[in-house]
Amino acid sequence: MAVLALAVVLAMYIPGILGGGIECENLNKDSCSFAVSSSGKRCVLEKSVRRSGEEAYTCKTSEIDADQLKDWVESDECVEACGLDRRALGISSDSLLEPHCTKKLCSPQCYYNCPNIVDLYFNLAAGEGVFLPKLCEARGESARRGMAEIRSSGLVAPGPESGGHPPKFELAPAMSPF
Repeated sequence: MAVLALAVVLAMYIPGILGGGIECENLNKDSCSFAVSSSGKRCVLEKSVRRSGEEAYTCKTSEIDADQLKDWVESDECVEACGLDRRALGISSDSLLEPHCTKKLCSPQCYYNCPNIVDLYFNLAAGEGVFLPKLCEARGESARRGMAEIRSSGLVAPGPESGGHPPKFELAPAMSPF
């Protein structure tokens, strides 16, 4: 067991040391999700069905940049601490409405120890006009109600039908906590 763990650790770090780096297309389905390539792009797991009916998984490079991360395969400990499934296909902001998801994501084990996952969800929340630290703060009351309150606070970016005039902020835009 210890030899296997050592092999996994070496497989993760030696390519970066030798300059080869991580290419999403070379990752298997058990290490693809939540990984970041050597170019700083996030990896995404895709599923296709062959003519035989067999499911085939492939890892692809997405167009999503990871903030200040390169050559990163997320640890099983972080995936577990944040309540995620490495074999899940895609990611949706709807998961931020699920109490179980926000409870795990906002837990100290995830929020303070898993910067890659927190950065991913921080940007996902920001795309919905939600500030992740506020959502985590609100989760004590009710994450669903907290999300609704945050989204209706008037600080959400306007949609295309609203005339396109952004609100005037007096503060600087929120930065990822990591």
